Amino acid sequence: MKYDYLIVGAGLYGCVFAREATDAGKKCLVIDRRPHIGGNVYTESVEGINVHVYGAHIFHTSNVEVWKYINRFGEFNNYINSPVALYKGQLYNMPFNMNTFTRLWKDVLTPAQAKARIEEQRKRENIGTPSNLEEQALSLVGRDVYETLVKGYTEKQWGRQCKDLPAFIIKRLPLRFTFDNNYFNDRYQGIPIGGYTKLIENMLEGVDVMLNTDYKDVCDKGLAAKVVYTGAIDQYFDYCLGELQYRSVRFEREVLDTDNYQGNAVVNYTEAEVPYTRIIEHKHFEFGTQPKTVISREYPSEWHKGEEPYYPVNDERNSRLFNQYRQMADSLDNVIFGGRLGNYTYYDMDKVIAAALKDVAQELSAK
Repeated sequence: MKYDYLIVGAGLYGCVFAREATDAGKKCLVIDRRPHIGGNVYTESVEGINVHVYGAHIFHTSNVEVWKYINRFGEFNNYINSPVALYKGQLYNMPFNMNTFTRLWKDVLTPAQAKARIEEQRKRENIGTPSNLEEQALSLVGRDVYETLVKGYTEKQWGRQCKDLPAFIIKRLPLRFTFDNNYFNDRYQGIPIGGYTKLIENMLEGVDVMLNTDYKDVCDKGLAAKVVYTGAIDQYFDYCLGELQYRSVRFEREVLDTDNYQGNAVVNYTEAEVPYTRIIEHKHFEFGTQPKTVISREYPSEWHKGEEPYYPVNDERNSRLFNQYRQMADSLDNVIFGGRLGNYTYYDMDKVIAAALKDVAQELSAK
């Protein structure tokens, strides 16, 4: 066999695994069915702007080892994610913080007043054990925050009424009683200067890569002793137990003849009547000064076979089905399943990297 590892998928998990295995003296081949590397973090240059083709990817972590690792392959800027939400002509800061509360309630000026207003609304709902997402949200933040900033966005995101969604989808809704618009609490965050594609190219230096290549086209060619599979776990098994459910996203990109469209990288649209969930203005991720700008509208949709799966629907039915597939996967000695699709889990990027580092270390130590 020509390779030690055939790595299916050139996203973060696969590329980290390939880098570490290669540095340990192993021979790796990375394949991807798409015509590019990087998976969903892929960026391409449009009008001199690094466009996040598959949606906004803002790197953030509190794991210093992961931060040091990713900085080996690219320098990061000091971008801080501070999204805003537009509802019925009013802009609100995210996450829910004192800037949000003082805009929502004109007579609320202090943290004590904001806490009292939220507690008053929570008690008014008089919800015992929440039986669905709506009741869960109301019991956490009250009616005003829910109606303005949660309900419409969530129903668009999941394609279902909040009353029809399980409560556990929203385990908590963080409330911040300071005037702090930094969305993440993580110590380290930013965007790679020059885009994610450049970073991934550096990570794959010296690694063999084949693009426009589907796993099924090469799986029987005996290319490698072991497979690292980052595609959908149910697809690997030809959906023999049934399909796992996902939400997908359609992106509508537009180049505009203006240097600044919305003044912020991320603007959420929380009204149910607006068909998209948010607009991304890509240049603001890197403090761009280009004469034109590029925006992307995001339209959530039901996933169908052949489309790109984004968000796993981790309800009881799908969790049960995934566990069955996981048992089948565990019985295979020559395949490692990893990444968000291989584990049917929505991962932040730092968690993907940490998982890949852990898995490749265990794999190499067993050799």
